[in-house]
Amino acid sequence: MERKIIQITDKVPMKMLIPLSIQHMFAMFGASVLVPVLFGIDAGIVLFMNGIGTLLFILITKGKAPAYLGSSFAFLAPGALVIQQYGYQYLQGGFVVVGFIGCILAFIIYKFGTKWIDVVLPPAAMGPVVALIGLELASTAASNAGLLGDNIVPANVIVFLITLLTAVFGSVLFRKFFAVIPVLIAIIVGYIASYFFGLLDFEPVRQAQIFTLPAFQLPKFKAEAILMVLPVLLVITSEHIGHQIVTSEIVGKDLIKDPGLHRSIFADNFSTMLSGLIGSVPTTTYGENIGVMAMTKVYSVRVIAGAAIFSIIFSFIGKISTLINTIPGAVLGGISFLLYGMIGASGIRILVDRQVDFGKSKNIALTSVIFVTGLSGITLKIGAIELKGMVLACLVGMILSLLFYIFDKYHLTNE
Repeated sequence: MERKIIQITDKVPMKMLIPLSIQHMFAMFGASVLVPVLFGIDAGIVLFMNGIGTLLFILITKGKAPAYLGSSFAFLAPGALVIQQYGYQYLQGGFVVVGFIGCILAFIIYKFGTKWIDVVLPPAAMGPVVALIGLELASTAASNAGLLGDNIVPANVIVFLITLLTAVFGSVLFRKFFAVIPVLIAIIVGYIASYFFGLLDFEPVRQAQIFTLPAFQLPKFKAEAILMVLPVLLVITSEHIGHQIVTSEIVGKDLIKDPGLHRSIFADNFSTMLSGLIGSVPTTTYGENIGVMAMTKVYSVRVIAGAAIFSIIFSFIGKISTLINTIPGAVLGGISFLLYGMIGASGIRILVDRQVDFGKSKNIALTSVIFVTGLSGITLKIGAIELKGMVLACLVGMILSLLFYIFDKYHLTNE
């Protein structure tokens, strides 16, 4: 019997809503708090803005697009340079400007529509681009689990396998309510296993205050700092379109048309702008949560909103947020290993569902070049910005697709 799908607008009973919401929050927690750690700022303000940003996203998209906003990794490289030269508050100013221009981009999309997406990213290009969202993160999951390098700790390997296998077998064997929370169960099982293998350190929890206030601070603006981070807008826009398309495939609704790409891009960038104004980091839709939806078939925005509310609450409770932060990388890596793979599989699904004809030379060329570009490790540097992986592959695919469209229009192809 096929598992029941909980649709976007379905109501969820409270006894299910709480664990489902916590499952989503856990799925993004490890990656999302890593960004403020790398920037050297308070993680509480980031948890607070992740929750606020997600609620704003749901409101702006009229409750039709299930998405959880977490910390964006796209700003790490230029952000580090800005902090080194000018300080974090000037980086905040860059976040505000990028978010503001992103909102203007949303208005342009609203005026001119989204038909251009089918031209620059046809299914033969979009399939591999979406697949790369998950596949290029595979090494990150392995690295977080401590499985790469020469000094691999056996305990990490065992906990990683326990977590991964619990999630894999749970998604196949669990029944009734347990069938929709395999990720949460796997995290709990992995956490317990970490205790027995000596991977937990509770000292930070003992030292943490019970209640804390997120570290709010205002931005400062400097033209040089803004110009260093402005090109990231191209990266986050490509990432956002990819996430919306893969989510559309998972939930079975065209989110690009309804609620509309203009709404989701505006919501994403408005949240980023607000984050910069209060001292947080830019937000973006998260692949981990997309993976959770793909595995559990739970698409309800009420569940996402519940996760956002928990994130806001935990931003004020020091001991709880610190406790969650003690989840070992082996556990998070085990979960990510499966979730990232499911996103990759969603990209392959696009090729199948859209019945892409690989008998046509342009389709096989598009898919092949995009996959190789994304997985080759090639990096294109433009000032402080590095284009690589899915983003670079997306740009290459868009250029090729546009050229092929022109060739077709003028009957220059051999097909």
